Amino acid sequence: MKKIFSAFLMLTFALFFAQEKPMFWQDIQNFKKLNLENPPAENAILLVGSSSFTKWTDVANYFPDKTIINRGFGGSRLTDLNDYAEDLLNPYQPKQIIIYCGENDFADNDKLKADVVVERFKAFYKKIRTKFPKIEVDYISIKYSPSREKLWPQMKEANKKIAEFMKKQPNADFIDITKVMQDENGNVRKDLFVEDMLHMTPEGYRLWTSVMNPYMK
Repeated sequence: MKKIFSAFLMLTFALFFAQEKPMFWQDIQNFKKLNLENPPAENAILLVGSSSFTKWTDVANYFPDKTIINRGFGGSRLTDLNDYAEDLLNPYQPKQIIIYCGENDFADNDKLKADVVVERFKAFYKKIRTKFPKIEVDYISIKYSPSREKLWPQMKEANKKIAEFMKKQPNADFIDITKVMQDENGNVRKDLFVEDMLHMTPEGYRLWTSVMNPYMK
């Protein structure tokens, strides 16, 4: 009887875990559905990353002369971009990829070393280059969200090292949005953030646009 009960428990656990989906699985399915309903344009600018892109729902209005495909998914880390690299890259034929990601890596583990995040980014960059060896690839610097101030030292180090890496790559740039988000005293402007002090207001996105425009293909 005990053996039967144990077998039943094992089967129950197996069925339970089989039903569990990986983190962000549904977001990726939503992207696939969008691609079926509206096949992505070729030679567009592909945005990949976390919620700063996800919440930029009207990004096309900020760049009216560009074709933008927004594939940001909120909460994502560079580890997730690596895990879902095929799904994030294979369906598209962009002329440029712009990445905003890394902030959540530190938020997920406040002891995380900057070098770990840099290596995660390099791994994703390598996957992009495997598929798209010649297109423009840009990385937007990690923003200094007031709600994550204790993480700023690691973020600053990661930004510096990723900037150094990108400067050495062909057809690549580091888009630094740090200064444009500061006041005249060099402090982060809290008025550019909504109540959670993490996500941005339309004015924050307008300032991003002013910095990004010269890099847009």
